Parts: sequence; C-alpha cells; structure tokens
Amino acid sequence: LSLSLSLHTCLLWVGSMEGEKKKRECHPLLRGGRRTGDGYNHGLSNAQLRSLAAMCEALIPPLDVDDVVVPGSREDPPSKSLQALYQSSGAEAPLPEEVWELLGKGPPEAITLMRLVLWLLSTRLGTLLLCGSLSLSRSFPFIHSFLDLSLEKREQVLQRWNRENFFRPLRVTFALTKSFCLYTFFARTNENSENPVWDAVGYHLPPQEEKPTRSPKGRPLAKGVIETKDETDASLLSSLREKGLTVSEDPSQDLYRVDCDVVVVGSGCGGGVAAAVLSGSGHKVVVLEKGNYFVAEDYSSLEGPSMAELYEGGGVLSTLDAEVMIMAGSTVGGGTAVNWSACIRTPAHVLREWAEGRGLPLFGSPEYLSAMEAVWGRLGVTEACAEEGLQNKILRRGCERLGLEVERVGRNSPEDHYCGACGYGCPTGGKRGSDTTWLVDAVEHGAVVVTGCKAERFCFEEREPSGGRKGKRCLGVVARSVAAAGGRHGVSKRLQFRAKVSICSCGSLSTPVLMVASDLRNPHIGRNLHVHPVALAWGYFPEPGHDGLAGKVFDGGIITSLHKVAAPEGQPGTRAIIEASTTGPASFAALVPWLSGRDVKQRMARYARTAHLFALVRDEGSGTVEGEKRIAYRMQPSDRENLKAGLGRALRILAAAGAAEVGTHRSDGPSLRGGKGVVEEEMERFLEVAAGATGGPYSGDREWS
Repeated sequence: LSLSLSLHTCLLWVGSMEGEKKKRECHPLLRGGRRTGDGYNHGLSNAQLRSLAAMCEALIPPLDVDDVVVPGSREDPPSKSLQALYQSSGAEAPLPEEVWELLGKGPPEAITLMRLVLWLLSTRLGTLLLCGSLSLSRSFPFIHSFLDLSLEKREQVLQRWNRENFFRPLRVTFALTKSFCLYTFFARTNENSENPVWDAVGYHLPPQEEKPTRSPKGRPLAKGVIETKDETDASLLSSLREKGLTVSEDPSQDLYRVDCDVVVVGSGCGGGVAAAVLSGSGHKVVVLEKGNYFVAEDYSSLEGPSMAELYEGGGVLSTLDAEVMIMAGSTVGGGTAVNWSACIRTPAHVLREWAEGRGLPLFGSPEYLSAMEAVWGRLGVTEACAEEGLQNKILRRGCERLGLEVERVGRNSPEDHYCGACGYGCPTGGKRGSDTTWLVDAVEHGAVVVTGCKAERFCFEEREPSGGRKGKRCLGVVARSVAAAGGRHGVSKRLQFRAKVSICSCGSLSTPVLMVASDLRNPHIGRNLHVHPVALAWGYFPEPGHDGLAGKVFDGGIITSLHKVAAPEGQPGTRAIIEASTTGPASFAALVPWLSGRDVKQRMARYARTAHLFALVRDEGSGTVEGEKRIAYRMQPSDRENLKAGLGRALRILAAAGAAEVGTHRSDGPSLRGGKGVVEEEMERFLEVAAGATGGPYSGDREWS
C-alpha cells in the first residue's frame, strides 16, 4: 500500500500554495489549513493506522481518467480538476490521521470497536474472520491481511460490509469510516483555505469582498466579554474586576469566587433573552458560554473548521445507534449563531394542545403571543425575500406544477439577504441572532459574558422546611476554562459564581448533563427529548438550459419557502414540512450512499447541481440524554410513516420541478431517472421502494440510512 500523494494531486496542493495568494481573512480558529510535523495525536499503532489508510484508499480509490463519466453532465472532455478528483486517493497522508481524529469525537463504544477492527485487519487471521474468502489466495501465504489485499478486493470487502445485516458491528464500522473519510477528504484545506477537488464538484467559498468591513465600533460584545482562551489566572482576575464584579481567591480550593446577582449558563435563544431582560432590570448578570465568541468578519465559511468550532461535538454528534445526526450550536449565541434564519411562529393547533391538552394556560394567553411578537421585533424578522436561491426556486416550482401550496418563510435577516453560508456563521452580518441582539442589550446594561467557560455543577444548600416540605436553594455554579480542561495553557483555576438566581439554559442536550452532575435526581431529567427528525431527498438538475433554474445549490438564502404535507382529513396539523437544506460538499459526501469508489466520485462530481429537500416531522417518539454526547432516541411507527409521506412528497416535488434524476441517501442508493416525464405508475413503484424510512446501521434492516 502506497501512502504517498498521487503526483497530480500533490502538484495541485503545492501549486495552490505558490505565488502571492492572500490568505482568507477570518479568525485563526476558523481558517483551517494542514498541520505539519507530528501534529496528530491519534494514539493508533502503526499497523492500525495502515489498516485505516487501506480502508480510506478503498473508499476513495485512485481511478483511471480515460473513462471518466459523470452521468447527466455536459462536461466533455473532463476538466483537469475532474481528472484530479478521479486520480486522488483516500490514503494520502495525513488524511487517515485526520479521519481518526474526527472519529475520536464519537462515543467510546464506537472508538473501541474501530480500534479492534483495525487491529484485526492488520493480522491475517483477523482479516479471515472479518473478510472471509476475499482474504484467501492460492499462493503462499494463502491468507492475506487487509493491507496485502488488492485494491479491488478491499473495495469488495467494504461493499459486503455495507450490506451486512447479521454481524452488525461490521456495518457500523463501514458506516463510520465511510462517512468520516469522505467528510474529511472534502472538508480539509491548505493554508490558503483551498481544496483542489472543490473545482471538480463545482464548489466555491463566498467571495471575501462580500464580507463586511471591520466595524469601527469593534465587536458588539467587546466591553462585556471575557474570553478565557486568551487569559491566564492573573489576567482573568483583573478582567473580572474591570467588568465590575467582586472577585475573591480561595487558595485552599484553588478557585476564584465571583459574586453577581444572576448567573446564566448558556448564551443561546433562552439565555440571551434572560440575560437581556434581567440586566435591563438592574441586576448584575454573568453569562457563561463554553464556546468561543465570533463576529461576522471572523467567519470563514469553511465547512470543516466551522463545524468543528461552532457545533456541539464538532458537528459529528449522533444518537448512540448512529441513526440520527444532531446539529446543535456551541458558540456565543448558541444555535442562533448558526441556524438557517427560518422564523416560524408556534402553530395555533400546537398552542391549543399545550394550553388545553397539557394544562399549560400560558400558551393560550395574550402574554405568550405578545412575547412572540417582541422576539419577532427584536430579531427584525422579514416576511419577504427579494430573490430566492436555486433550491428554494426548485421547491416553489415543483409545488406550483403539482398544484400544491407553498408558503414564504420569515427570516431574521433583511429581505435581500442572499447568504447560503449562515450555517457556518453569517459572514455578511445580515442575520440577527442572540449574539447580535439580546446579548448586546445585556452587555449595554452591564452584563458580562465569559466564553470558553464550561459549567460543571450547580451548588446547593439545604433550605429550611416550608409548609412541611424540604428543599434546596441554589447558590450558584462552579465552572472551568475549556482550555484548562483540555490540558492547554491558560486559566487553571476553577470559577465559582455565587448568585441570587441561577439559570440553566444550555439546551436540551447539555442541560440534563449539568443537572445530573449537580446531584439533581428528578427521574424526568433528560427524558422526553424530541428532535424533529428529517429525511433528505435529492434531485439532480443538469446545467441550466431554458428552464431558468440557474445557480448552484449553495447560493442564496437557505430556507425561504416551505410546503406542508396535510394530515389526514379530520386530524389537526401536518404530517410533514418540506424545506430546502444547506449541505456543504463534505456533509454531502458523508451522506451520499457508497456503492463503489467510482460511483461516489460520480455522485460528488454532480454536487453543485444536486438539490436537497428535507421532510421534517413532529415526532411522537422521544429520546433520553444519558450523559455528555450520549443520546438514545427511538422513533414511533407513526413517525416513520409521516417521514415516508414527507419524503415521497419531496421526491415528487423535485421530479415535477424538472430533475433529471431523483433519489434518497439510503445505503443502496435508490434513484429514478426521467424527471417530469416519469409516468405515475413508475413513480408510485419507486416511492414504495425508496421512500420507506429505514433504521440506522445498527438496525436489522437490509438497507439503512
């Protein structure tokens, strides 16, 4: 197995770094780039790393460019960039090291499984156990390790694992390696924020000239923010006092005590509003955020470093059975800093259900409607869109041709906001989240935002019995610098924030973890997690001709239109909501089915014109947060049926809009060609096969997603 770069790709990497190219202007944490020297602390043995490299090469094999064919493409002959994509290999160092680093963010069980499989593949008997007859030959030594198998045989092994539904750990191993390898391959960049295969898939970053010039007022939260990653023990003490906080040192416990009126854990949509309202009422408020603080000119729109820095779990957080991937913000502003701008009022039937069915009259009161309007106004929500991007045009056109209703979606951005990169932090500054609204209000009234600071537990004391009942009183929270917890230099002391009021608002994934760590024992903590599961449908639209659907899938606002799949007659609400998605090339690569190395490269070559619509359902099933990054979740049969109905509707919309081919990302890669010319009977047969909601790789289903 050769771990060297193919000559063509090597020249592209080197050539992209030559000359006087200007580096992308952004925050260093969001810039990306390749590490040099021994910058990877993967902890694998040499044999395990070589096994991983052999798997990566089988997933992304170097191919002969003489027969490059991209179905539906009008590019003939293939460009040099497309040839480079086909010649590239997943074994190119340091890709395997980067893949393992990403895998290392997963649950311990997955890491243990991967280590075991990689070790077995480095041995002949282990390869025989996992790969069967493909490891045998008629010549000595008769049984070969995975490393010694031909590229063709290694690819066949992975194809078997993809279909394996008896010994499921093999399918899980395949799913993990496939997703993380392809994601890393398309997310990595050089020092100039470039990836040589992006041209081949039609991808480019937003032009830097569209980024806002640095504000003369500086960063909106500057006068109230303390970034612990830039502090030491001594400087932090001074910074806290400069912000008007009373701080004392307790050498016996190696901590600083900080006194305030209110401490808020979490800076997202809940914590930001609470901080603004309470600080505006004259209280001294401290907001704790474990993520870092970025502003518009900091954002790079680079998928890899942005996902790693702005999202929980580095953007690769999943349920324990790997069936559902979960995206949650982990930065100042929380999810509001990285969401897709869609602003949808709580539906009337949901308010009635909560108020009457759940006994929560607040949601049926004028006060709730007034509060919703106040949020609408502070976020500057607009109901119109000056120009829609390609995917929303496709959604609208498909609905109109089918006679279906399509609605405009309000956005917390201007009407002319034509930004498809808001999921990586809005680089234009047009989107308004908690970090640019409520937290700014809070800081103006004296609030302090401490970043890179992770709450460890709330502090309680027993309260005198009242009315025959005992209780506890919260005294504040103990927190620690994230940099210190990771073993890096900086603030080593713990921080104890003593407050009259403590607010836990760190999201449905982190709040239960903090509560349990604080010795709270209510059995409902962490239960009843609802995630609004989605299923993706795709449609391939060749380069525009007379249809007017110009552009690329990453152009324009992310969600500007939606379609509701009505519930059966006599039932309230909707079965599913159909909306457009944002999918960078790395996320796209992680999602697409892998049937062979050639097939996946053909799919990737069509990336820029492969539109995605997702079906979202209000789940009746629920999950449990069992610990940090440990989420168990199970859908009900009704949820799967609603997803099937939504996915079928999305496929019909894509076909009606003129897609040359439509399909889903199920493991067997089902698709249907013909676009508007597909007859109804053929579409019905395809939907019956392709639109069924399957389980994840741990499930016993033959196909999985």
